[in-house]
Amino acid sequence: MESNSRQGGIQLLLAAEQEAQHIVNAARSAKLARLKQAKDEAEKEVAEHRARMEAEFQRKVAETSGDSGLNVKRLEQETNARIQHLKSVTSSISDDVVQMLLKHVNSVKN
Repeated sequence: MESNSRQGGIQLLLAAEQEAQHIVNAARSAKLARLKQAKDEAEKEVAEHRARMEAEFQRKVAETSGDSGLNVKRLEQETNARIQHLKSVTSSISDDVVQMLLKHVNSVKN
């Protein structure tokens, strides 16, 4: 009878071990499924963030490229205005400069 009892105990232990193995396998499967789900969610968030950042970048590029045309025109106008100012100043004092140069060239110092 003791042999039957041992056999029953061994069978009970084997059944418990199999049940534990099923529980561990189910937990592993659930863990892998959750990891895959987390990875998919993270990839989705990264893609959304990348799309937002790209849209923001494109918006800034569009804003600055539009301004660069205006900046070029403004700089051209300022440059032309300065050139005209310098021309008018030089034309107004050119006679005086020529007279001063002639005076110094013609005077002889010992």
